[in-house]
Amino acid sequence: MKLICDSGSTKADWVILNGTQEQFSCSTRGINPVFHDGDFIHHELNRELTHAISPKGVKEVYFYGAGCWDLNLKDKVRKAILEVFPNAYIEVDHDLLGAARAASGREPGIACILGTGSNSCLYDGHSVVDNVTNLGYLIGDEGSGSYLGKALLRSYFYRELPKELEEKFREFVPGGKSEVLDNIYNKNKAANVYLASFAPFLSDNKKHFFIEQLVHDAFLDFINAHVAKYKGHLTLPINFIGSVAYHFSDILEIALTRKQMTMGKIVRKPINELVKFHLKSPEFSD
Repeated sequence: MKLICDSGSTKADWVILNGTQEQFSCSTRGINPVFHDGDFIHHELNRELTHAISPKGVKEVYFYGAGCWDLNLKDKVRKAILEVFPNAYIEVDHDLLGAARAASGREPGIACILGTGSNSCLYDGHSVVDNVTNLGYLIGDEGSGSYLGKALLRSYFYRELPKELEEKFREFVPGGKSEVLDNIYNKNKAANVYLASFAPFLSDNKKHFFIEQLVHDAFLDFINAHVAKYKGHLTLPINFIGSVAYHFSDILEIALTRKQMTMGKIVRKPINELVKFHLKSPEFSD
């Protein structure tokens, strides 16, 4: 059996393949080695996966994850997976490679992630060949759910939201400033995920001129800071992975058109495309 995973900071999608047939699939909490230690990863896998499959029967694991950008972080995930699936060959890669493979397959393109966080890369159809540095939600993550959440919260507390939006949004933060700051700075959870939890409010109100402009400006920040830096950005398709890209695709396309760029594919959930990719790969030839 082979296990394929695509994990962001909020949610991870898993598929078990028995030969070429899907045997089991599920979603768990996201696994990000920047925020999560080995014990958390081990506990999550053990709790969510081992009831449905025999751990010793898993022979290969392909994990694409947010935060898996260097050997130490990758190794943290690999060791935790190995504890649960002791007989498995394990590959841990950055979610950027997963995004590129899911959106572009074996064709060149620029692959972007717009979910809880954001990232991008230039992909030659085989490997990631360039990546503008992602600085995380504190000083980067332009265009992401956490970036949008920060922009919305600032607009609310700085008294910039139109009155009709302000009244609606007050229901999302009944505890006011104390509730928001406590969740961001004091609670024992990932602040980026909390900030991104306000994105559904934006999606529900995206036809309002103020929200449309806020989201559009956030996407322009992402395009200018990242996409525009890649060779071929005016000729290659710009492909996207993630819920933010999916739910705001109309605004995203307007922003790209303004910058004379071409919208490619938008893949909301990469896992299905990654399964297709690996089924065509040599390691799945058994």
